[in-house]
Formats: sequence, C-alpha cells, structure tokens
Amino acid sequence: QVQLVESGGGLVQAGGSLMLSCAASGTIFSINPMGWYREAPGKQRELVATETSAGRTNYADSVKGRFTISRDYPKNAVSLQMNSLKPEDTAVYYCYAAVQRTESATTRFAYWGQGTQVTVSS
Repeated sequence: QVQLVESGGGLVQAGGSLMLSCAASGTIFSINPMGWYREAPGKQRELVATETSAGRTNYADSVKGRFTISRDYPKNAVSLQMNSLKPEDTAVYYCYAAVQRTESATTRFAYWGQGTQVTVSS
C-alpha cells in the first residue's frame, strides 16, 4: 500500500505565502507524475501543478508565476510554494502521485492524500 501525508495548510491573508509538503511512503518503485490538485466548495477538483520524473512541470494558468512545485526524488516527496495568494486560491489541496509499485509492474496506480485546507482571507 502507498500513503501520502500532507502538511502545511492554513489561514493566510491575501498576498501572503504558504508552503505545502507531501511525502509518500510504502511500496514504491517510481512516481510519475507527482503533484497537487485542489477542490474549492461547489467546484470540481482541478490540477494545480505536477512534475514528471523527467522534471517537466505543468501548472494551472491561474497559478503560473505565483506557485512553484518542487520534488525530492530520493524522499518521494513534493512541495508547493504558494506566493501572492488570492482569496480564489481558497480550497482543499490534495497531494497526488501516480505510483509504479515494483520494477516489473506495468501499471501505475493513482494515490491521493487526505487533503489540507488553505484559506486566503481578503
């Protein structure tokens, strides 16, 4: 089994910064990609940022230039530095990992963290 544990959410004023962290543990051969999604009240879960094992990043247009994703490959971890936060960034943020569990495995399974609340006040 694979577990994702997140930390770092909280309440911040508009214009402030927060950093989210996530670490994966369990039977893991590789993770590709790993990143963050968010779900605001009444809205569908959406991609925030992901990074592939080749280092390729993908950001939602709404966070480009403000958020930075960073992976720690040996630790199977990922962080999200969020700057210039806006009230519309308020959501539950979920860590995501597509995991290949063994070297011989031909399938990747998707795993999600429990979610961490980010609230940005105006």
